[in-house]
Amino acid sequence: MSDLYPAIHPNHHFMLKVDDIHTLYVEESGSEDGIPVIYLHGGPGTGSMPYQRCLFDPEEYRIILFDQRGCGHSTPHADLRNNTTQDLISDIEKVREKLGIERWVVTGGSWGATLALAYAQAHPDRVSGLIVRGIFLGTKSEVNWFYQQGANQFYPDYWQDYIAPIPEAERGDMLKAYHKRLNGDNEIARMGAAKAWAVWEARAATLNPHPSLMEQFSTPHRALSLATIEAHYFMNNCFFEDNQLLNNADKLKDIPGYIIHGRYDMICPLKQAYDLHKKWPLADLFIVQGVGHAANEPAISAALVNASKGMLGKLS
Repeated sequence: MSDLYPAIHPNHHFMLKVDDIHTLYVEESGSEDGIPVIYLHGGPGTGSMPYQRCLFDPEEYRIILFDQRGCGHSTPHADLRNNTTQDLISDIEKVREKLGIERWVVTGGSWGATLALAYAQAHPDRVSGLIVRGIFLGTKSEVNWFYQQGANQFYPDYWQDYIAPIPEAERGDMLKAYHKRLNGDNEIARMGAAKAWAVWEARAATLNPHPSLMEQFSTPHRALSLATIEAHYFMNNCFFEDNQLLNNADKLKDIPGYIIHGRYDMICPLKQAYDLHKKWPLADLFIVQGVGHAANEPAISAALVNASKGMLGKLS
């Protein structure tokens, strides 16, 4: 990830209580007078990561990261109460208001791209630009591709480890079977299911094996929030109406943006990015060759850095 800007520490961080249950971790880095940019992490349920600060020129951008409900440093951990897409959109607005920001660049990858698009469609007047990567539109067919029938044809060996916690009689609906175990009372079975779910995702995220990503995803704290919250969202169709993001893409028509997608993305196939671009022609589409899904792949991180540089020109 050598194309990233040098590692930086947050200027400050704080905890923001957003309702009677959830308190969010929020941090700022970069220039206090720079263009505000918020990075929305993936999952849902992974939490923010330090490298995400390094996608933006710290002399030009005021960089905001936060951990969404139930993950990272936010509390309570892996809690599904009041945890919907609409709640997360409301949280982004609460962060913006707390920081006194009028408009900002909104960025994110995978689920973070989903949330960025949903937020921009709900509050287009608050978005000065969008940078989205690894497009996931939150549809049933996309979830089925990765968790039931599709990606398993490319990773039949990894698939065996993913289905191992589920009895053969329940494998006709893997999402339902995992959701049942991730919300059960058997803590050993719950943690085993969480790790198998997270490892399946980490293995498929990059074109070539990425040991550090595997390590990040398989730690008990992150695996539990990732698997539990993802299964919750996917069981509920990401709290979207059918094909909501494409149907409402006209709300993005005046927002400049970048769509970045790996050619060999096995988690979120390229077609989603292509379909989004047709509905949102003002955005520039960059298909990154020789890579898969994760921002950890150097060519994708380079494309994200280039997009953040290009956004400075668009906004000027």
